[in-house]
Amino acid sequence: MTFHSSLRNREPLVGTWVALSDPAIAELSARLEFDAVVIDGEHSTNSIETITEMARAIDAADTDTDPGTIVRLSENDPTEIKRVLDAGVDGVMAPMIDTPEDARALVEATRYPPEGIRGVGYGRGTEYGEAFPEYLERANEDLITIAQIETEAGLANVEEIAAVDGLDGLFVGPADLSAALGVFGETDGGEFLEAVDRILEAGHAVDKPVATLAFEEDEIERWVDRGFDFVLAGVDIDYVKAGGRRAKAMFEAAMDTRDE
Repeated sequence: MTFHSSLRNREPLVGTWVALSDPAIAELSARLEFDAVVIDGEHSTNSIETITEMARAIDAADTDTDPGTIVRLSENDPTEIKRVLDAGVDGVMAPMIDTPEDARALVEATRYPPEGIRGVGYGRGTEYGEAFPEYLERANEDLITIAQIETEAGLANVEEIAAVDGLDGLFVGPADLSAALGVFGETDGGEFLEAVDRILEAGHAVDKPVATLAFEEDEIERWVDRGFDFVLAGVDIDYVKAGGRRAKAMFEAAMDTRDE
């Protein structure tokens, strides 16, 4: 099973979120045998060059899982989408999808004509032209396209967004969605969970997977139990902070014991 087929079959998947810009972190994340690595291109310093190097590092990791590489775009822009896909990733996730028209524009930007508007060019995705025409023949079918639902408008239109042909799944953006609802960070509150349930129902009604990001360990179990198909179990920045705090606390505890 590939990541593409597993996602579309709504099999349980676990991924990790990479915001730090060192390709070694992306490679290490892949070596941990997550099903997917999401590279953040919105709230990070990652450029198209950095994203390309991170995608190359993920592909170079010697693992049995062959994780999917998804890039969270900075915006739903066809030029950015074209450049990211040319870097040789498995798919894209676009923020702030508010309407079915936004979702259709996203899908069209990932497809070559006549299904879409993606331009044809050399790049890592086509093995620098060596994979023509095979890449063009399979790219429209293989590439993953995910819409982030994280605004009041997106929530209001989620059923129509989910039904857009060619869209592979939905992603609940917990930080932005909770902020949009006026309950920032209150992801265990009733209003936020009602919104989550509506998004889950909209995706599952058309047999499409729904994903989200878990910032804390207890959130992983909560979102799995809630019905999410694909959970991103943490962010590299938080992994570094948690490890550092744990190591410092262990040192301080050891010093306290020594001084007794």
